[in-house]
Amino acid sequence: MANSEESSPLLPKQQESKVEKDLSQNEAVYPTKSADGKAPDAAKKSAPPIPMSWTANGLPLSHGSVMGEPMMGRAHWDSSLCACLGRNDDFCSSDLEVCLLGSVAPCVLYGSNAERLGSAPGAFANHCLPYTGLYLIGNSLFGWNCLAPWFSYSSRTAIRRKFNLEGSCEALARSCGCCGSFVEDEAQREQCETACDFATHVFCHACALCQEGREVRRRLHHPGFNAHPVLVMIPPGEQIMGRGA
Repeated sequence: MANSEESSPLLPKQQESKVEKDLSQNEAVYPTKSADGKAPDAAKKSAPPIPMSWTANGLPLSHGSVMGEPMMGRAHWDSSLCACLGRNDDFCSSDLEVCLLGSVAPCVLYGSNAERLGSAPGAFANHCLPYTGLYLIGNSLFGWNCLAPWFSYSSRTAIRRKFNLEGSCEALARSCGCCGSFVEDEAQREQCETACDFATHVFCHACALCQEGREVRRRLHHPGFNAHPVLVMIPPGEQIMGRGA
């Protein structure tokens, strides 16, 4: 006697209806999407909250970290703005060189800082030459270096963001609490710190360049310095196996 299920012409439709019924039951127990194609409210409630701000590296912004650097807290500058001679440590001779360049040839110091910070081919010339032109124009027309700070203040912002250093607003808020009340979020704080970087370069340009030079020389090697340890493999000498007596 033939099987009734094999002989029935409605078998494919019956199987399809059974599969659809099972899928509908599973969806009722474990909902995946609603009628409009969006996730249900239960799934949204169970999902962890997504932070509103993100860093440049794709990590959540937390604990007031600088934009682009997911750090827990900001560090202090290695030396103060007015410490022109640096500190009496292993970098003492380099601090004296930085002080001399900042006083006599600030264009060279600015190009050197940008070269260490960016380490890209031609970084020194791309920053030193425009700075030199603005330096000469400002001194020729106005009698002082008033144009170059508009070009060079961005290096201070880049150094502060790269090493997660404390800004001027945060330093004042920490010391006297006068700049922390009107700053509401991280975006406003960063705008305030950028404005402080610009003001620092305008009013204390030489000291700002020297402070940045001391900071990058302690933290970064020069791009041309390639003193990496090299492991030299010395082949063993010729070995002769002795024969037994």
